[in-house]
Amino acid sequence: MKSIAMILLVGLAAFGAAGVSAQAVVAGVRYAETADLHGGKLRLNGAGVRYKAVFKVYTAGLYLSKKAATAEEALAATGAKRMNVTMLRDIDSSELGKMFSRGIEDNMDKSRFSRLIPGVIRMSQIFSDVKKLSAGDNFLIDWVPGTGTVITIKGVPQGEPFKEPEFYSALLRLWLGPNPADWKLKDALLGRPA
Repeated sequence: MKSIAMILLVGLAAFGAAGVSAQAVVAGVRYAETADLHGGKLRLNGAGVRYKAVFKVYTAGLYLSKKAATAEEALAATGAKRMNVTMLRDIDSSELGKMFSRGIEDNMDKSRFSRLIPGVIRMSQIFSDVKKLSAGDNFLIDWVPGTGTVITIKGVPQGEPFKEPEFYSALLRLWLGPNPADWKLKDALLGRPA
């Protein structure tokens, strides 16, 4: 009887330890189950791979203050948010900025997009200035309430925050909108099984 109790205790301790260091591994990239953002605790909503044709381009993880099962829930979620992207191949970052701009436009009506053009141009310039993202490089796109959208590339925040909440929502629509960059990635970010 003591040995069964001991086995259960060891099993529970191992389970508890696993819960502390829980993570998702996507294409060899580790995403922690939680992230701290300006004093707030975010939870990994989902993570997946962005494919272009048959090639893996990057992994992405979406962090929210509470789980969202639909794009609408994720977009409407209040509080801080984070998209964590890690490159799986080398890419000209100005091309990535252009793809993001097209993706934003593809997921918004023209009048809403026209109001965001200054921010879209500035975001494209941020990526152009970086020149190249190599396999393993990481960037974050954070929404920080009261501050705005903060883009951090290779650990360095890029310029002033984008103040408009609509800009962050437009960026999230790249992955969660009606015309996402990759449908399987959209499902993965929303925690849906493949």
